[in-house]
Amino acid sequence: MIKKTKQKVKNYLSLVKFSHTIFAMPFAFIGYFLALHQTNSEFEWKLFLFVILCMVFARNAAMAFNRFIDREIDIKNPRTAIREIPAGIIKAKSALLFVIINSLLFIATTYFINPLTFKLSPIALLVVLGYS
Repeated sequence: MIKKTKQKVKNYLSLVKFSHTIFAMPFAFIGYFLALHQTNSEFEWKLFLFVILCMVFARNAAMAFNRFIDREIDIKNPRTAIREIPAGIIKAKSALLFVIINSLLFIATTYFINPLTFKLSPIALLVVLGYS
């Protein structure tokens, strides 16, 4: 049971190329510290964590959405046919559910940052999903 769960987690991390999230993380850090500077605010670990979580949830949603949308194209290309959805490792419906869950987690987490961030979160989500 644990081995199967561990493999599922690895599959979803591979689906969204989670290791690449580390390369995108500096942009979240820079945004947070620029906002602190512009508003003369003090560093808060809790808020910093929410910013990081938002970035991870939005990126997960966007990457999984891209894989979901491209699944028919990917299956025809030998290089991409081995990706999780075309290879049948993750079902298309499961990937879409993953997108929805990460999108909802993104929006919910923005609520804890501030009201404006929360109100603008659907627009930000549409941008990252649309870019896919």
